[in-house]
Amino acid sequence: MRLRPIMIGVATAAAVATAGGVAAASTGTPTPSASTGTPTPSASPSAGTPAVTATPSAGASQPVASPSTGATSTPTAGGPSSTPTSGGGLGPSSGPVTPTPVAFTVTSAKATPIGAKAVAEILASCLGSDASQYHPVLAVRAPVAGQDEDGVVVALNSANQYVQCETKGRKGTSQDSPATFVNGRLWGTGHLIEYFDSTGEPATGGQYLTLGAGHYAPGVAKVTISFGTDPTQYPAAMAGGAFAYTIALSSGTTHLGPNTETPTPYVHAYDASGNEIYNQKTDPAF
Repeated sequence: MRLRPIMIGVATAAAVATAGGVAAASTGTPTPSASTGTPTPSASPSAGTPAVTATPSAGASQPVASPSTGATSTPTAGGPSSTPTSGGGLGPSSGPVTPTPVAFTVTSAKATPIGAKAVAEILASCLGSDASQYHPVLAVRAPVAGQDEDGVVVALNSANQYVQCETKGRKGTSQDSPATFVNGRLWGTGHLIEYFDSTGEPATGGQYLTLGAGHYAPGVAKVTISFGTDPTQYPAAMAGGAFAYTIALSSGTTHLGPNTETPTPYVHAYDASGNEIYNQKTDPAF
C-alpha cells in the first residue's frame, strides 16, 4: 500500500543530465556529511562501499553508528516528511498495532532519464487536455519499480506553476486535484524549500521505493536527502527550480509486512559555497 508523505532532495547542477530537453539525475554515491558539510556526489556505489542502513524503531531514536562500519539510523514512523497509515507501517489497521522494526539498507540512489517521447505520454495521461500547457523540467526513472510507481516527472506552465506526475511505465498520475495544488502548499521555514508530494511503497524482493519532489528558491545550489538519524546524504536532481529524488532501499527480507516501519526521508539544502542553509530535521515548522 502506498504511503503519502510530503517532501524531497537532490544533486549538484553538474550531476544533472539532460535527455530530450528534460533534466535527469545522474548516478551518485552518498558522502556522510556533518550539519555544515557539503555532500559530494561521486561514482556509483561499488562492492567496497558500505551500505547505509536505516533501522526503524517503535521507540526513541538511537545514536548513529560510524559510517565506516555501515552507518545505522533509527527513524521514527510518522516523521515530518511522511504521513504513514495507521500504525506507522505499510498497511491500514482498524486499531492500534505494534509496528514491525526492519533494518533498511539504501541500495541505490541512481535515477535514469526518461525519454522525451515517454515523457509526453506520461504528461498526457496525467494531465489530460491540460498537458499541452506544460513543459517538463525533470523526468527521472527510479532504480527499482514499486507496486504503483517507477519514477517522477515535474512540469511547469507559463504561469510558473508546477505539477508532479508519478510514473508507471509510460503512464502518469497526479495525487492532486487540481494538479497545481502543490504550489505554495507547504514551504519550509525560510522559504528555501517547498514540498510537493513524496511517496513510499513496497517493490519486488522485499525492497522499498521512496520518491518525491519539490521546489527550491534562488540561492539553493544543492539539495540532498538523508534517512532517520543517519547523517549520510543522497543527491537528487535539480532543474528549472524543481528537485526530485528516487531511492531504493532493501529490507533484507523477501516480503514487507503490512505494519512494517519504513525510513523517514529528510531534505537538506546547500548554498553555492557548500554551507547547509536548510535542514528539515531541525525545521520548527515540522
